[in-house]
Amino acid sequence: MEEKNNRFNAIIEHIPDLDLVGRVRVLLRWVVLGCMTGAIVGAIGALFSKAIGMATAFRTSHDLIILGLPLAGLLIVFLYRLCKDYEDKGTNLVIKSIQEGEHLPVMKAPLIFISTTLTHLFGGSTGRESAALQMGGSIGYNLGKLCRLKEGNVKIMTMCGMSAAFSALFGTPMTASFMAMEIENVGVMYYSALVPCVISALTAQGVAELLGATGEQFAVNIVPEFTATQGIYTGFLALLCAVVSVVFCQVLKFSGKTYKKLLPNPYLRVFVGGCIVVALTYISGTRFYNGAGMNVIEMAIKGEAPAFAFLLKIIFTALTLGAGYKGGEIVPALYIGATFGCLYSQIFGFDPALCAAIGMGALFCGVTNCPISSLFICFELFGFKGMPYYLLAIALSYTFSGYYSLYSSQKIMYSKFHNKYVNRETK
Repeated sequence: MEEKNNRFNAIIEHIPDLDLVGRVRVLLRWVVLGCMTGAIVGAIGALFSKAIGMATAFRTSHDLIILGLPLAGLLIVFLYRLCKDYEDKGTNLVIKSIQEGEHLPVMKAPLIFISTTLTHLFGGSTGRESAALQMGGSIGYNLGKLCRLKEGNVKIMTMCGMSAAFSALFGTPMTASFMAMEIENVGVMYYSALVPCVISALTAQGVAELLGATGEQFAVNIVPEFTATQGIYTGFLALLCAVVSVVFCQVLKFSGKTYKKLLPNPYLRVFVGGCIVVALTYISGTRFYNGAGMNVIEMAIKGEAPAFAFLLKIIFTALTLGAGYKGGEIVPALYIGATFGCLYSQIFGFDPALCAAIGMGALFCGVTNCPISSLFICFELFGFKGMPYYLLAIALSYTFSGYYSLYSSQKIMYSKFHNKYVNRETK
């Protein structure tokens, strides 16, 4: 045993540690690369944000444009097949790139940009931040390849791109920095990417704001003193949100599998899916469930969201993404959390803004398995006044949501329930 320890110590002594000059050189390299990635992705992210905003504004002022959703779907499928992307894996491909070094084609960025804008323009129910993760990850990966970095550093550049894109679109650099490091393997953080991710996120936010793209912020003014009673009500809401997050993940996956089983042809699948979304839109008699739905989140903050908006958003989003339209699941998750929190406030008589904020944080955590990022997004969107509420809700949602996730490529490295290494796939 002593001989083994001596051999181990001898190996440790021969591992080269960077001296001061080496550390400065590495730091400068990542500052430069982080700034470069943040500037490029921030500019493209600002353009993407403006494109989505213009598409949403045009759709809301031209009501009949939603009738073109099936045709827009055909164009999206054609563009992907033209670029020989026959089986789009979305954000899962970006996660796999970080985990295993899978190739991220350079065409992924313009494809997701155009297809997501088309989906929003014609009224598909989808978000934009997951699209940003794909776009930013693709740009970061290819920048790393262009700079001829080693494989491990290319993975860091991929995370830089993800951080930059999320920060540019949402205006939340803290969340963006940690989400890129946290989302791939739950329980393991890639702290070697901390400096470049932070630099790229801050740079991207600055560039986006300079170009006129600002992030979201919501006012949560009434925050009662955190007591045992308030904690019980918060905990109950968090547990319910965890259940809703599992339902959302499973409905999305069920929808995608069912579409492919019943309609193997991607053109027919996207066309029929578009027709179903259009029909349901007219049956519902409202446009609350088309697009990202940021206006409905604002209604939920005010306590004015429809009672079952969260359920209808799950259905509309699953039907849209399952059919092959592009975008993201994160903003729909925030929408579902906000509207469910609003309903909870109406039933129990609490402040709707606080309940909506708790619901958004808890749902975000339940579907992404990123508790640190979830806490930060609450701080950046709603301020620090409700810290005890967000902290408790996110902790409970993270644990109670189990091993479900929006992303099938995400791995749970350490158990949520025991101090145990599990290294298992999410459900």
